[in-house]
Formats: sequence, C-alpha cells, structure tokens
Amino acid sequence: MLIAQAPAVALQGSGSRDWERLLSGEARGPFASLARLGLWLASGLYGIGWWLREAFRKKPIQLARPVISVGNLTVGGTGKTPAVAWIARWLRDRDIRVTLLSRGYGADDNRQNDEALLLEELLPDVPHLQGPDRVETGKTAIDELESQLLLLDDGFQHHRMARDLDLVLIDATCPWGHGHLLPRGLLREPVGGLRRAHAVLLTRCDQVDAARLADLRAFLQRKFPDLPVVLTRHHAVGLAREGEDDLLPLDGLRGRDVAAFSGIGRPEAFRKTLEQIGARVIEQRVFPDHFAYDRKSVRDLRHWASSLPEGTVMACTRKDLVKLRMPDLGGRPLYAPHVELEILEGQNTLEALLEKQCEAALAAEQSDNDSVIHLRELDEPSGYAGPIIEEQP
Repeated sequence: MLIAQAPAVALQGSGSRDWERLLSGEARGPFASLARLGLWLASGLYGIGWWLREAFRKKPIQLARPVISVGNLTVGGTGKTPAVAWIARWLRDRDIRVTLLSRGYGADDNRQNDEALLLEELLPDVPHLQGPDRVETGKTAIDELESQLLLLDDGFQHHRMARDLDLVLIDATCPWGHGHLLPRGLLREPVGGLRRAHAVLLTRCDQVDAARLADLRAFLQRKFPDLPVVLTRHHAVGLAREGEDDLLPLDGLRGRDVAAFSGIGRPEAFRKTLEQIGARVIEQRVFPDHFAYDRKSVRDLRHWASSLPEGTVMACTRKDLVKLRMPDLGGRPLYAPHVELEILEGQNTLEALLEKQCEAALAAEQSDNDSVIHLRELDEPSGYAGPIIEEQP
C-alpha cells in the first residue's frame, strides 16, 4: 500500500503493498534501510512525547452517565465503525438513550466527517455529536438530549474523560502495527496499554489462518490473562448504491470485473472484502484516510472509470459513497459493500459487559430523578406556620 501526498495512487500488483512492506521490514535495499532508520528515530521522539504525556496526565473527568469507549492501539482502520454501529444498535434495542461522541477527525468547515455521515444513515435514531472537546459534548448530550449512556468513538487515548467500559479493537491481520510506535510502525502507544482495557475485540479474524489467530490469542492470554477476548469478522451483507433505499444483492459484484477505490485506513482489507464476495479486482486506487473528494478528484475518477474495459463496475466503501453521493462514475455503476460486524466467539461476554453499563445508566438516571424530587419537597411549604402565641388578656 502506497499512500502519498498526491490525491491518489494507482495500485496494481505488488506495488499496492510498498508502504506496508517498508514498515514490516519486507522491503530490502539501502533506501528502505535508510527510510526505516529515519522513521525509527522519529518513533523515539514520539515515544518520549507519549511518556511525558502519561507522566503528567491529569485525573479524568467523570460525567454523570456511563461512558463506553471503542478505540484502537494502532492508527488506520480496525473496522471501528461497524463495531460502533453494532454496540449502538444493541443499546437502542434495549431502549437505552445513547449518544455517540467523536472528535470528528477529517471534518472540514464544521461539517460532519465520513464516519458521522455513515453512522447517521445506519443509526438514524442515535444522535451523534462531534467536537474536539468531548467532555463538553458529553455534558451537552446529558443535559440537552437526556442521554442515558455515552458511546465514545476512538476514545482509548482520550484520557480527559473517564470511561466505565474500554473496548479495544485489534485487527487480526496486523495486530501490533508492525511492532513499533508511530511513525516507524502504526502503534499509538505501547502494547502494555491494553492493561487499561476491559475487553478486546479481535476484528477480521476470517482474514487470517487458524495458526496465526491461535498465536495471537495465546499472546493475549499470556500477557493479559484477565482480559476478555471477543472474536469478530466483518462481512458484506449487501450492496449500497446511491438512490436505492434498500441494499442490493451481492450478485451485483460476484464474478464481475471491479475497479476499486477507497479513502480508508486499511485499503487492503477492503480489497479482501471484495474478493470474498467473489469480485475480480482488476484495478485499485487508494486515497488518504478520510479523503475529501473535490471536483478534480471526481473528474479523475470519472476519466479512469470511462477508460476501463466494457462490463467493469466500480466499487468503493460506504464511507466514500456517503461523500460522493453518485450512482455512477464514467458510465459505470458504483456500488459499496455494506459491511456489518459479526461476533464469532464471546458474544455472551461482551453482552454481559454492556448489560452492566445499561444497569448503571438506569441507576444514574433514577438517582438524578430522586434528587430532583427531594429538592422539590424541600422547597415546598410544609404547612408549618411557626409557634402559636396565645394573646394575654
């Protein structure tokens, strides 16, 4: 995967993994070695900054309602949006008033970013507040939206707000970000940070072989013996297309020549999803994560699409589709696989953790209601008019 500062990089064959090969150490030669050395030095500076931040971290602010955080150890896509959607839907099915809180990374001019646009489509009855000060947006959700529970998106490194349940997603295809902190690897913090987590969700377990998955589970069990591990996968259940209210069958891509493009953290995972559907990916273009499509990039996509062989269809992620809002590109139909989280193992464990937060949310709301009633009773006249003084004759 090669993601540069240019609007997009066409990826074909082995060139699609150039950046991954550099970070993983697969790329050889003097240039690759010098590049890794420079990245390693920068990683050391990042580590010093992380240590200083940890050393001077202030006590987190506890809000009046339970907070569930869904986060990562690494940068890039771990499949967080389908996981957030699954949890929010689970809570709503139990009539819990939940609000999503996110920083809004990649949003321009106070507009919603791609994740917010997609979650709005998937969860129309769940409010989503974006802003850099998530403590303030959390208070707004409680005071103005009467939220019973807050779901913090990408919150594992957000230490300003106290969390009642920390769920960490780990991509089984690249769990430790090539073993180094940014920018030499993809780790936001050392792996030991998992000691703060209450549970781990391993994502894309279907994209690694059984031996590799067993090794990953054994490592977690050895290093963090009390940490529950939930196994999941992301699977396509249909195709979204602009202008269609319902999902279309996956047959729209199965057995077809597909030209794919995406602006997400791990585009190779998107390609694997297409291949699992049965699509033949003949070309692929990668944009930077959270890419904002402008006129030039759309014009380039249309030109690319119109130059493809007859019968080729276009495919992007739903995050890209909600920004493009186009049913076709260059005369080719444009589809986006709709991917959902499926729990393969450990659902009872996860649901027990969520159920505990539901109970805490209801208890907190009841406590507030009781306090309001008590204050009202104190303010009401008691009927006591003071001592009776008999007049003297």
